[in-house]
Amino acid sequence: MKRLIGILFLLVSLSALGQDKEKPLVQFSGVVYNADSVKMIVPYVTVTNLSQKKSVVISNYNGYFSFVAHEQDSVQFTAIGYAAVTLVLPQNVSSKSYTAKVMLKPQITNLPMVRVFPWATTDEFRKDFVNAKIADDDLEIARKNISRASIVAMTNTLPRDGQEISTANSQQQHTNIVNSHSITNPLLNPLAWGSLIKSITDGGGK
Repeated sequence: MKRLIGILFLLVSLSALGQDKEKPLVQFSGVVYNADSVKMIVPYVTVTNLSQKKSVVISNYNGYFSFVAHEQDSVQFTAIGYAAVTLVLPQNVSSKSYTAKVMLKPQITNLPMVRVFPWATTDEFRKDFVNAKIADDDLEIARKNISRASIVAMTNTLPRDGQEISTANSQQQHTNIVNSHSITNPLLNPLAWGSLIKSITDGGGK
Protein backbone atom coordinates (compact mmCIF):
# COMPACT_ATOMS: atom_id res chain seq x y z
CA MET A 1 0.00 0.00 0.00
CA LYS A 2 2.83 2.39 0.88
CA ARG A 3 4.53 1.53 -2.41
CA LEU A 4 1.33 2.37 -4.32
CA ILE A 5 1.00 5.74 -2.56
CA GLY A 6 4.64 6.53 -3.34
CA ILE A 7 4.12 5.72 -7.03
CA LEU A 8 1.04 7.93 -7.19
CA PHE A 9 2.91 10.81 -5.51
CA LEU A 10 5.76 10.44 -8.00
CA LEU A 11 3.35 10.49 -10.93
CA VAL A 12 1.64 13.64 -9.62
CA SER A 13 5.01 15.37 -9.17
CA LEU A 14 6.14 14.46 -12.66
CA SER A 15 2.84 15.65 -14.06
CA ALA A 16 3.16 19.00 -12.30
CA LEU A 17 6.76 19.34 -13.45
CA GLY A 18 5.72 18.54 -16.98
CA GLN A 19 3.01 21.17 -16.85
CA ASP A 20 5.54 23.81 -15.67
CA LYS A 21 7.82 22.97 -18.54
CA GLU A 22 4.98 23.16 -20.99
CA LYS A 23 4.21 26.85 -20.28
CA PRO A 24 4.33 28.59 -23.64
CA LEU A 25 6.90 31.24 -24.39
CA VAL A 26 5.89 34.88 -24.76
CA GLN A 27 7.76 37.84 -26.23
CA PHE A 28 7.31 40.38 -23.46
CA SER A 29 7.88 43.99 -24.54
CA GLY A 30 6.97 47.40 -23.24
CA VAL A 31 7.97 50.91 -22.15
CA VAL A 32 8.46 52.21 -18.61
CA TYR A 33 6.86 55.56 -17.73
CA ASN A 34 6.76 57.85 -14.73
CA ALA A 35 3.41 57.36 -12.97
CA ASP A 36 3.16 61.10 -12.22
CA SER A 37 3.60 62.06 -15.87
CA VAL A 38 2.75 59.72 -18.74
CA LYS A 39 4.97 61.73 -21.10
CA MET A 40 8.05 61.20 -18.90
CA ILE A 41 10.00 58.03 -19.68
CA VAL A 42 12.11 56.24 -17.06
CA PRO A 43 15.35 55.01 -18.71
CA TYR A 44 17.65 52.16 -17.73
CA VAL A 45 15.14 50.26 -15.58
CA THR A 46 16.19 46.88 -14.18
CA VAL A 47 13.72 44.20 -15.30
CA THR A 48 13.99 40.96 -13.31
CA ASN A 49 12.14 37.73 -14.14
CA LEU A 50 11.56 36.32 -10.66
CA SER A 51 10.17 33.04 -12.05
CA GLN A 52 13.22 32.23 -14.15
CA LYS A 53 16.02 32.24 -11.57
CA LYS A 54 15.97 36.03 -11.51
CA SER A 55 17.15 36.61 -15.05
CA VAL A 56 17.78 40.33 -15.54
CA VAL A 57 17.56 42.72 -18.49
CA ILE A 58 17.92 46.50 -18.64
CA SER A 59 15.64 48.84 -20.54
CA ASN A 60 17.30 51.27 -22.94
CA TYR A 61 17.49 55.08 -22.82
CA ASN A 62 13.93 55.37 -24.12
CA GLY A 63 12.61 53.02 -21.42
CA TYR A 64 11.99 50.21 -23.94
CA PHE A 65 12.55 46.56 -23.07
CA SER A 66 11.88 43.24 -24.81
CA PHE A 67 12.76 39.66 -23.84
CA VAL A 68 11.37 36.14 -23.96
CA ALA A 69 9.45 34.90 -20.91
CA HIS A 70 6.84 32.31 -20.03
CA GLU A 71 3.18 32.81 -19.38
CA GLN A 72 2.39 33.59 -15.72
CA ASP A 73 5.98 34.61 -15.00
CA SER A 74 6.43 37.27 -12.32
CA VAL A 75 8.48 40.20 -13.61
CA GLN A 76 9.76 42.97 -11.34
CA PHE A 77 10.72 46.51 -12.41
CA THR A 78 13.13 48.52 -10.25
CA ALA A 79 14.86 51.88 -10.66
CA ILE A 80 16.63 54.27 -8.32
CA GLY A 81 14.16 56.82 -6.94
CA TYR A 82 11.08 54.74 -7.83
CA ALA A 83 9.01 52.14 -6.00
CA ALA A 84 9.36 48.60 -7.33
CA VAL A 85 6.51 47.18 -9.45
CA THR A 86 5.81 43.48 -10.11
CA LEU A 87 3.73 42.26 -13.06
CA VAL A 88 2.46 38.74 -13.74
CA LEU A 89 2.25 37.80 -17.39
CA PRO A 90 -1.21 36.63 -18.43
CA GLN A 91 -2.08 33.09 -19.48
CA ASN A 92 -3.21 31.91 -22.92
CA VAL A 93 -1.66 34.76 -24.90
CA SER A 94 -2.96 34.25 -28.42
CA SER A 95 -0.33 36.14 -30.39
CA LYS A 96 2.59 34.76 -28.37
CA SER A 97 3.60 38.33 -27.63
CA TYR A 98 2.57 40.61 -24.82
CA THR A 99 3.06 44.36 -24.59
CA ALA A 100 2.68 46.41 -21.42
CA LYS A 101 2.96 50.03 -20.35
CA VAL A 102 4.71 49.93 -16.98
CA MET A 103 4.12 52.83 -14.58
CA LEU A 104 6.69 53.48 -11.83
CA LYS A 105 5.79 55.70 -8.89
CA PRO A 106 8.52 58.15 -7.78
CA GLN A 107 9.69 57.46 -4.26
CA ILE A 108 11.53 59.91 -2.03
CA THR A 109 13.93 58.39 0.47
CA ASN A 110 15.00 60.60 3.37
CA LEU A 111 18.54 59.75 4.42
CA PRO A 112 19.71 60.34 7.99
CA MET A 113 21.69 63.51 8.63
CA VAL A 114 25.47 63.10 8.52
CA ARG A 115 27.86 65.45 10.30
CA VAL A 116 31.28 65.84 8.67
CA PHE A 117 34.15 66.88 10.94
CA PRO A 118 37.61 68.05 9.80
CA TRP A 119 39.41 65.81 12.29
CA ALA A 120 40.41 62.32 11.22
CA THR A 121 41.04 61.09 14.77
CA THR A 122 40.13 62.09 18.32
CA ASP A 123 43.79 62.96 18.98
CA GLU A 124 43.70 65.62 16.25
CA PHE A 125 40.48 67.03 17.71
CA ARG A 126 42.00 67.13 21.21
CA LYS A 127 45.12 68.90 19.92
CA ASP A 128 43.14 71.56 18.04
CA PHE A 129 40.82 72.04 21.00
CA VAL A 130 43.70 72.64 23.42
CA ASN A 131 45.45 75.07 21.04
CA ALA A 132 42.29 76.87 20.01
CA LYS A 133 42.28 80.65 20.50
CA ILE A 134 39.23 81.75 22.43
CA ALA A 135 37.49 84.76 20.96
CA ASP A 136 37.24 87.95 23.05
CA ASP A 137 34.00 88.60 24.88
CA ASP A 138 32.17 91.94 24.79
CA LEU A 139 33.98 93.31 27.86
CA GLU A 140 37.44 92.55 26.46
CA ILE A 141 36.50 94.10 23.10
CA ALA A 142 35.33 97.27 24.89
CA ARG A 143 38.60 97.49 26.87
CA LYS A 144 40.65 97.24 23.68
CA ASN A 145 38.56 99.95 21.98
CA ILE A 146 39.15 102.49 24.78
CA SER A 147 42.85 101.74 25.31
CA ARG A 148 45.37 104.56 24.76
CA ALA A 149 46.94 102.89 21.72
CA SER A 150 43.55 102.41 20.10
CA ILE A 151 42.51 106.04 20.74
CA VAL A 152 45.82 107.40 19.35
CA ALA A 153 45.46 105.25 16.24
CA MET A 154 41.89 106.43 15.66
CA THR A 155 42.97 110.07 16.19
CA ASN A 156 45.62 109.78 13.47
CA THR A 157 43.40 108.01 10.98
CA LEU A 158 39.84 109.28 11.51
CA PRO A 159 38.88 112.55 9.73
CA ARG A 160 37.87 115.62 11.76
CA ASP A 161 34.24 116.43 12.30
CA GLY A 162 32.65 119.88 11.90
CA GLN A 163 33.16 120.97 15.50
CA GLU A 164 36.86 120.07 15.48
CA ILE A 165 37.45 122.00 12.23
CA SER A 166 35.63 125.07 13.63
CA THR A 167 37.71 124.98 16.83
CA ALA A 168 40.99 124.66 14.88
CA ASN A 169 40.07 127.65 12.65
CA SER A 170 39.23 129.80 15.69
CA GLN A 171 42.55 128.97 17.33
CA GLN A 172 44.45 129.81 14.14
CA GLN A 173 42.69 133.19 13.81
CA HIS A 174 43.46 134.02 17.46
CA THR A 175 47.14 133.17 16.92
CA ASN A 176 47.31 135.39 13.83
CA ILE A 177 45.80 138.36 15.71
CA VAL A 178 48.24 138.00 18.61
CA ASN A 179 51.26 137.73 16.31
CA SER A 180 50.21 140.72 14.18
CA HIS A 181 51.06 143.24 17.04
CA SER A 182 54.69 142.09 17.16
CA ILE A 183 55.35 142.72 13.44
CA THR A 184 57.02 146.20 12.74
CA ASN A 185 56.61 148.26 9.57
CA PRO A 186 60.09 148.82 7.92
CA LEU A 187 58.97 152.23 6.55
CA LEU A 188 58.81 153.60 10.11
CA ASN A 189 62.41 152.60 10.87
CA PRO A 190 65.02 155.41 10.19
CA LEU A 191 67.83 152.91 9.94
CA ALA A 192 65.97 151.16 7.18
CA TRP A 193 65.56 154.44 5.30
CA GLY A 194 69.33 155.13 5.60
CA SER A 195 70.20 151.72 4.27
CA LEU A 196 67.81 152.21 1.37
CA ILE A 197 69.27 155.61 0.40
CA LYS A 198 72.83 154.29 0.67
CA SER A 199 72.04 151.32 -1.59
CA ILE A 200 70.47 153.65 -4.17
CA THR A 201 73.47 156.02 -4.07
CA ASP A 202 75.96 153.26 -4.41
CA GLY A 203 74.12 151.79 -7.26
CA GLY A 204 73.85 155.13 -9.09
CA GLY A 205 77.60 155.82 -8.68
CA LYS A 206 78.41 152.66 -10.53
